[in-house]
Amino acid sequence: MTRDEAAGTMDQVPGWELAEDGLSIRRRFEFKGFYKTMAFINAMAWVANAENHHPDFSAGYSYCDVTFTTHAIDGLSENDFICAAKLNALL
Repeated sequence: MTRDEAAGTMDQVPGWELAEDGLSIRRRFEFKGFYKTMAFINAMAWVANAENHHPDFSAGYSYCDVTFTTHAIDGLSENDFICAAKLNALL
């Protein structure tokens, strides 16, 4: 997927940001407390395994930063956007 194609798809995943190089999308999810953050991470793991598409992420007490890219093609694919939309639906 080219950067322009990815930019044209961003409206389908509110809250996500396209990287400057167009190779990944990123979102910070914020929560009220550790338990809710961990519940989101566990749900994200279920989605990732069901889709066989796993994000990079980091987390703290009340947040989780998630990045999707398709490592096999060193860029974005439709599956990155599908998974991002599924994570948005968890909220």
